[in-house]
Amino acid sequence: MVRNLISIYRDSFSGLSRNVWLLCLIMLINRAGAMVLPFMTLYLTTEQGFTLPQAGNVMAVYGIGSILGAYAGGQLSDRYGYYHVQLYSLTISAGLLLALIFLTSYMAILVTVFSFATISDALRPANSVAIAAFSAPENRTRSFSLMRFAINLGFSIGPAAGGLIAAWLGFKWIFLVDAVTCLIAAWILAAWLSPVKATGEAPLRKPPPSSPSAYRDTGYLAFIFFVALYAIAFFQLFTSVPVFWDKEWGYSKTAIGLLLALNGLIIVVFEMPFIRKMENYNRYMIMISAGCIFLAGSFISLLTGVTTLVPAIVFILLMSLSEMFAMPFMTNYAVSRPAEDRRGQYMALYSIAYGIAHVAAPFMSMNMADQYGFHAVYAWFAGLSAALVIAFYGMRGRAGGHS
Repeated sequence: MVRNLISIYRDSFSGLSRNVWLLCLIMLINRAGAMVLPFMTLYLTTEQGFTLPQAGNVMAVYGIGSILGAYAGGQLSDRYGYYHVQLYSLTISAGLLLALIFLTSYMAILVTVFSFATISDALRPANSVAIAAFSAPENRTRSFSLMRFAINLGFSIGPAAGGLIAAWLGFKWIFLVDAVTCLIAAWILAAWLSPVKATGEAPLRKPPPSSPSAYRDTGYLAFIFFVALYAIAFFQLFTSVPVFWDKEWGYSKTAIGLLLALNGLIIVVFEMPFIRKMENYNRYMIMISAGCIFLAGSFISLLTGVTTLVPAIVFILLMSLSEMFAMPFMTNYAVSRPAEDRRGQYMALYSIAYGIAHVAAPFMSMNMADQYGFHAVYAWFAGLSAALVIAFYGMRGRAGGHS
């Protein structure tokens, strides 16, 4: 059995190009170093003495900058290529992180955090375009699953490392370590993935895109709208659900942490083998619809009235299945739909959908919970998830491309 498991995992990770592995390594290092965001509010209120509304404003402009950065990254990738966008994003981000060590003025920090979010999040669509360029069509879904594997692993490492650094050395060291990881990722990119080293050819200036704009693709815009709604529902895993478990079900912080860690563990262990089995199944909307069914089921598990760990574990299992069925195929659909000269723009819109969800998810759920209670929130999200099953399934013929 152990030999068979090893064989399954070896097969899951085999056949991907060296450049895809390097791009995922860059994302792993970058996400592992992204330890500033989880501690930003704490840093601003304890070290800088800002009020809670001031700290909230800083986090709000971070979200706005993230959305603008995704848009800019896609536009620039189509115009100048994914390599330069990633390189400048990483190096300039490092400089802004170092600047934050020395800033104390509220307005200066506000502007710098906005600039950092805008420039650092230009990396995401550029990285996705690069992975698509170095992937064969038959293993593209698996390449993006490897990227998600790297991001999940990096996000597992980052907050834990940030907490230790803040405790031992102080908050400002988090900015320094994050800056260093950006520079290491930029060095790997320049050393092994420059246009000459990655393809053996001298870079050519890209002509202006000639394919139709993503903003005129009504089928894709509808898809992006549904992705944003899916992400708002899914992000309840990290926003309202931990508060619900704490306040309504009385779970300890340790239990909540272990339950959230279980989601990451399931994704890291099972997603790549699952995608390896399903990567030739190109009916993306069918897989995404199945993911929405699991999403609806996860919210229903919170409405049972049972407060033991069993419904919480069921919730995590169904959320993880939803993530595995929906997200890799959403990404592959987004990157496979356009012509190559518009991939950056299409991936920018895809990133923007998640950026909007990051801002909207806590705002919607917390205000709804305050007005109507958590059970009303999860009944509403169960209904939304069921509606998304119908919406994505209905796009099979109208969306174009793989469905």
